[in-house]
Amino acid sequence: MSLYHDYMNNMGTLKCLAPSGIGRVVTFIILGLIVVSVAMLHLTPWVQTAQGFGIVSTVSPEDRRQAISALVSGQIEKWHVQEGQFVNKGDPIVTLRDQDSELIARLHAELISKQQEMQAAEIALNAAELDFTRQQNLLEQGLVSPRQRDQNQIKLQEAKAKLASTEAAINQAETRLARQSRQTKTAPQAGVITQLLSAGVATIVSEGDVLARFIPKSVKRSVVIKINGLDAPLVQPGRDVRLQFDGWPVFQFSGWPSIAVGTFGGKVNFVEPMANPDGTFNVWIDEDPENGAWPDEQYVRLGSQARAWVLLEEVKLGYEMWRQLNNFPPNYPQDIITE
Repeated sequence: MSLYHDYMNNMGTLKCLAPSGIGRVVTFIILGLIVVSVAMLHLTPWVQTAQGFGIVSTVSPEDRRQAISALVSGQIEKWHVQEGQFVNKGDPIVTLRDQDSELIARLHAELISKQQEMQAAEIALNAAELDFTRQQNLLEQGLVSPRQRDQNQIKLQEAKAKLASTEAAINQAETRLARQSRQTKTAPQAGVITQLLSAGVATIVSEGDVLARFIPKSVKRSVVIKINGLDAPLVQPGRDVRLQFDGWPVFQFSGWPSIAVGTFGGKVNFVEPMANPDGTFNVWIDEDPENGAWPDEQYVRLGSQARAWVLLEEVKLGYEMWRQLNNFPPNYPQDIITE
């Protein structure tokens, strides 16, 4: 031991390299932070999420924005509404006038003529049936030849065909008259009128032209978002969702939804089975009032932008960081793995 101490006493440079007190403190702090960080990564829970962007829409087609189209060709006679006006079901929107003012009268006359032809055809059919019955009885008595009976049968079939043709012509005339008479377009249900056609009176429109657009009132709103194909197999109906709408400030931690501020609740309704051209899948989300009712429809309207976080499995923070660095998919639910 004396040799060792004598050797160390002669090593003056080594003594100068001894760590100072501050260096020891910094070293212990760094080691402590490493230990704490590893413990946090191993123990801190993290909720995996599938993110997506979309819009506010509605599942029901009759509740979506609708086009008010012209049923017949004609001229615009009068607008009954203005842009942004609220209308009730049955309220008039626009009245069209046919260019031929005598068309309705001629269609009525045509219909009356066809009805008279039908009456004549019915009389002719009754006569042909009686004549055929009489010829059949005479044939059984041997008073007429089968050829005469067959000629009366042919006349009977011609009378039936004439009556059927007349009935078809009457149906066509009634359809034309009904379509041409529906000159005033009314609101299909209560809602708001938008995007009126920029056209004044006497403007000529064709059948099928869009005259205005209509947004129904009090629709059941949903959010449709797009998620990538990597996350789509994990998003199942009933999953909880946190939503952010445009115009609403948000303080969001996707892994800790309990401390998020400004988000609203939702539940996955269904995932469309077919991918979009860009490889994403559409996910429809319904409102979940128990976890945060959505704002009123006057603030979050149809077509508004939305961002969603679909809540998946709970894992440790360290695993989640490792997964995202390696671009691995989120964890599959245990019930899928066991199956």
